[in-house]
Amino acid sequence: MDNKQTSSFKDNMTKAAGKFAGSRFVRAIMQAGFSVIPFTIIGAIFLILTVLPQAFPIPGFAALYADTLGRFINLFQVVYNSTMGILALVFAGTFTYSYTKIYQEEEHINVVPMNALLMFLMAFFITVPQLVWKNGSIQFVQSLKAVNIIGGGYAVSTSGITRIAAVGIFTGLIVGWITVQVYRFTIKHNWQIKMPASVPAGVSNSFSALIPGFCVAFVIAAIDLILIIMGTDIFKILYIPFSFVSNIADTWWGFLIIVFLIHFLWWFGVHGATIMSSFYTPIVLANMASNAKGGFHFFAGDPLNAFVIIGGSGATLGLAIWLLFRSRSTQLREIGKVEIVPAIFNINEPMLFGLPIVYNINLIIPFICAPLASGIVSYVAITSKLVPKVILQQPWPTPVGLSGFIATASWKGAVLSIVDAIVAFLVWYPFIKHYDNVLLKQEKEKAAKI
Repeated sequence: MDNKQTSSFKDNMTKAAGKFAGSRFVRAIMQAGFSVIPFTIIGAIFLILTVLPQAFPIPGFAALYADTLGRFINLFQVVYNSTMGILALVFAGTFTYSYTKIYQEEEHINVVPMNALLMFLMAFFITVPQLVWKNGSIQFVQSLKAVNIIGGGYAVSTSGITRIAAVGIFTGLIVGWITVQVYRFTIKHNWQIKMPASVPAGVSNSFSALIPGFCVAFVIAAIDLILIIMGTDIFKILYIPFSFVSNIADTWWGFLIIVFLIHFLWWFGVHGATIMSSFYTPIVLANMASNAKGGFHFFAGDPLNAFVIIGGSGATLGLAIWLLFRSRSTQLREIGKVEIVPAIFNINEPMLFGLPIVYNINLIIPFICAPLASGIVSYVAITSKLVPKVILQQPWPTPVGLSGFIATASWKGAVLSIVDAIVAFLVWYPFIKHYDNVLLKQEKEKAAKI
């Protein structure tokens, strides 16, 4: 492939990835992902309080805990349930609000984000109860089995109403998308009640949402009715592809494909993590909630920032330290000075564009292979149960060691995080050493000419 063909391929890749990343749907999902961060952090704090004896297996500590904080464990669980137990509402609700706002601003149509959010809540709760077609009529599912408690169609557990938790995120996204599209369609075709200009805006907005809201309710109820008559419902139908994709992402090869794509896109200057996280965020949230209840998933919470891309995309924390203290070329040493502090908090854009790594054929191999190596180590350590599974989602800028501890609520997670950083640097070392020598030679030649 000649330079012209290579340049054309790069341009096409950048254009396609940039177009996808800039799509309204992806931008709205990213906003939804940001919205759940404070909820997952709050939930993580209270979950840690409930698992302290497991996090610190010190002789006598369990008895001390039982006599002190252990007395409030049910209250801690209630707070946790009030965050992680409503993730579908928070995630899909924010998606709906953001999606509507984008249409409002870019298409200049009179859709009201708050109205869309309220319509979504109505539509989503239409889908939550479990119904069946029996004896020629729609009936609520009832079950009092210990493993399947359903009353009036609502499946409940110690975590609250099951379908509004993380398991309902994917369904919530689809319902949110339908809500926005129906609302947008009705407004664009003037299917709304218009009030005189003298009527207060709040009253006018409530009436303008009446017909769109009815249309949303009718569409969702009709879809649900058809599926119920067919012996299923929207949750069960959507759970099939969600479960399929989730199972793939949980395999070692599926996980490594995600890591590869993130870095392959980044090499073209496109924020790979942003694009890929729009796909996997619902999966890792659902898996994390499952892990907290006794399930076992590797791809849960935020394993990437905890164990794989420590220092930022490319797993560059060790690289930043080496650049600062061991590189001989002026260019790399200066990059190290700028990058060392951000790298501690998993930020490495100065290195990606300043080293540079983006479009640098000399560094593409370690940039992709270093996180793959740390990913393999993490996968083996957690799936072999040498390190506990991820049950919490740490803030992504959390430094190495602390990130692994928070994610697993175990000192073993902290050790794994540090080991991963070392493994990633070992992959980087021969390549950056060679690149440093090349730059040093160029600097000497340039200085000699001057």
